[in-house]
Amino acid sequence: MTESATPRGRPRDPRVDRTVRQAVRDALAETGYAGLTVDAIAARAGVGKAAIYRRFGSKAELAFAAAVHDIDVTAPPDTGSLVGDLYALARIVQARAANPVAREVIPALVAELGRNPALAEQFRGRFLDIERADFTEICARAVCRGELPGPVRPDIAHLMLAGPHFAALYAFHVPVDDALLLDFARAAASALKTLAVSP
Repeated sequence: MTESATPRGRPRDPRVDRTVRQAVRDALAETGYAGLTVDAIAARAGVGKAAIYRRFGSKAELAFAAAVHDIDVTAPPDTGSLVGDLYALARIVQARAANPVAREVIPALVAELGRNPALAEQFRGRFLDIERADFTEICARAVCRGELPGPVRPDIAHLMLAGPHFAALYAFHVPVDDALLLDFARAAASALKTLAVSP
């Protein structure tokens, strides 16, 4: 995982990472995204602003990391099938992305990424690579089971599942329940089987 803001000198303290993320979550619960400031987070966490900017390129990225996409994430357990694995992952994404705080943070981050290509590149390296690693593992399991005839690019697999999901949540404002998540998983699994045999 690469970051555009690489700390100099001593390594980053994971305790500071956890303290900062918790401070952001607490502040978002109290004031919402509009009231969030880096100064307030630094004071709440008991760290300097420089420590925050070594970790995050913007307020939106900071809020996203803390409220939506905690760095300490792991791939879902092996359910025994491609559809089951994709469904389990979709439920994790739903839990992260559909809560009230995430609904404030994600549109703000999307807007900021559109204005800032450097931040968009950092976001891809910091967050999307983690998510795509889940799809690498899920597709590798499916190949071992014989459900996929060959590998699939993880970025494409990610789009097959996450694209419709986020469109439903943030573009079309469609209610997303477990039945729809299972439909997303089935559709993604079908697409991946086609992509795995495409030239």
